[in-house]
Amino acid sequence: MNTMNAMKTLFVTAIVSGVAADKVEVNITQDMASVDVMHDGKKTTITRNQDQKSTVNPDFAKTSRKCPPFCIQPGTLAPGVETIGELEVLAYLGKMNAGDASILVIDSRTPDWVKRGTIPGSVNIPWTALNPARGADPISISEIMVDKFGVKEMEGLWDYSDAKTLVMFCNGMWCGQSPNNILNLLKFGYPADKIKWYRGGMQDWEILGLSTVPGNQDF
Repeated sequence: MNTMNAMKTLFVTAIVSGVAADKVEVNITQDMASVDVMHDGKKTTITRNQDQKSTVNPDFAKTSRKCPPFCIQPGTLAPGVETIGELEVLAYLGKMNAGDASILVIDSRTPDWVKRGTIPGSVNIPWTALNPARGADPISISEIMVDKFGVKEMEGLWDYSDAKTLVMFCNGMWCGQSPNNILNLLKFGYPADKIKWYRGGMQDWEILGLSTVPGNQDF
């Protein structure tokens, strides 16, 4: 799904969302106040913080972290992998909420970060779970690919014809956890056009005052 189609979906989502744009002061866009998603089986509404004096979550106020490992990531991670922003993430979440099971929004961070807050509608698949160098074994990787990503396993090979579109994020433009997941998936043969990267991650999400929820602890 390209960015233009994602944006078209976003405007449809704006129409059916639970909060009218004329009822709040801090909208997501001029015509959209909220987006409804399902998180852990419950309806959750994503809005922006209405407190116009609010400041950023202290977890994301730090400007400098030791590099390596916390180095600034490139704008384009790999050929064919689309880098997207907040509105595109919301568009994918809106499609999921409308019943599209071909999309999965993935928080690639470790559980200690996820439990502090994540994007509603996302699931946690930490970067270590797809990384053989960090102890991920072929059986567990295969289970994730088949059970979570919709990949078919046939005689030791993976069939990606019905694989899901994965929208992946981590802590932000200085974080290597979602890039690690993405680069490993590409090594496994996952189609690049079925991977979307939200480079801004939780830092940009928090800066914009968008809703977060405690993350589920699948790992």
